[in-house]
Amino acid sequence: MALAVTDELFRHAMSSFASGVTVITTMDASGRPFGMTATAFCSVSREPPLCLVCVADSADAYPALKESGRFAVNVLSSEQSELSARFATHGIDKFEGVAWSEGPETGCAILEGALVTVECLVENVLVAGDHEIFVGSIRRVHAGNASDPLVYFRGRYVDVRPR
Repeated sequence: MALAVTDELFRHAMSSFASGVTVITTMDASGRPFGMTATAFCSVSREPPLCLVCVADSADAYPALKESGRFAVNVLSSEQSELSARFATHGIDKFEGVAWSEGPETGCAILEGALVTVECLVENVLVAGDHEIFVGSIRRVHAGNASDPLVYFRGRYVDVRPR
């Protein structure tokens, strides 16, 4: 028997898919950095290299991303759960005290300690409910030194290292 899709059931179903954690960064027209935590990130195409991120239209970073047409995806390491929480918090200076450098292709923040960062230019935007799907053309990949990913499952971070 199928159940109606309540908000609670939707959240339970979506949290049952373990996913890596990313911080999406962008810059506004004045060069001010913006960022947000996101688990809705995936590859789209190898040729040409494309990926996508899903961003709520209520996210602090949404206006800057929409305006700039560029973003970086920082795939967080298992040591960066505090960064994940920081960039998920609304209304604060998310970059205060955070080590980062400006990406050479996009100017977007590359966070120190990330597993990998990809710099992208927006190729396409699709409206999907209260989110927009930003398809990005990957312009540069920055490999980090960390080895273990930060993974989120059912409302908490989980360890996925081999035993």
